[in-house]
Amino acid sequence: MDTQAVAAPPQAKQSAAQGIALYAGGVFVLCVMDAMIKWLSADYPIAQIVFFRASIGLIPTLVLLYRPPGIKALRTRRVWAHLMRGLVGCVGTFGFFWAFAVMPLADAYAIGFAAPMFITAMSVPILGEKVGLRRWLAVLVGFAGVLIMIRPGGEGSSFGGGAAVALLATAAYALSMVLMRFYSRTETNASMIFYATIVIVAVAGVQMPFVWVTPTWKDAGLLAVLGLLGGIGAIMMAQAYRVATPSIVVPFEYTGMIWGVGLGFMLWGDVPDLWIWVGSAIVVASGLYILHRETRTKSPASPPGGATDPAGESGVPVS
Repeated sequence: MDTQAVAAPPQAKQSAAQGIALYAGGVFVLCVMDAMIKWLSADYPIAQIVFFRASIGLIPTLVLLYRPPGIKALRTRRVWAHLMRGLVGCVGTFGFFWAFAVMPLADAYAIGFAAPMFITAMSVPILGEKVGLRRWLAVLVGFAGVLIMIRPGGEGSSFGGGAAVALLATAAYALSMVLMRFYSRTETNASMIFYATIVIVAVAGVQMPFVWVTPTWKDAGLLAVLGLLGGIGAIMMAQAYRVATPSIVVPFEYTGMIWGVGLGFMLWGDVPDLWIWVGSAIVVASGLYILHRETRTKSPASPPGGATDPAGESGVPVS
């Protein structure tokens, strides 16, 4: 028996534990942020919440620039590429925020877990990746799980509500992550995160004169904390990838379902129905299988799923 297969070096164990703690902690922080989004959406327009999330969330994101090469990491010759990715990010951000406002958090999270399926499907035409039969079958099974959750056209269907928007936001998030992989060949992660966030701030900002609602001091504080939590949570998850491999930390993204159910029940009395549980279990199993197959075949430049982009929408795959 190979002893190295069962006894990893102490440093590897420490890194894995640290990565798991950072990732799971980041998921929790972003879930709290999502609950705050849902809470504040009752009194404030989505564009205003997005503006605070992106602009204040950019502050902790700038911490990334303290690592070498510093400000030089923002140099780019692909302004239009960053603009396009930022606009795609806007669709995901606004979509998820709106979905949080009109549907239970856990339901939105369950649909958001379909991101790895979208990423796998989009990676073929955009990145030229080869996806084997097993992963395609996992994608189809995952989408079957999504259909079980939203039940389009069926009795009790939620597709006419926030589910359709959540599904669109998930697809936009997945496209943003695939574009991030594509542009990472010439652009730094810091530049892609920074410029995409600036685009989101600009799109939300131009709406402020038309939708602005002056917040109370208490709500202003909540909006500020919301933005900081978004930036901090995203940094925690990004740092997790620096100390542990995606195959170790990404499965802990699904702990978001636990927090989503808990927060939804405590604050709004929401309890997912049977179809959400069945469908989400299928989607999670499919996502984990895709992750397993992807990490067996290659070491991806970016993780196959999960919320790693601070300019993204939420914690699941995150804001």
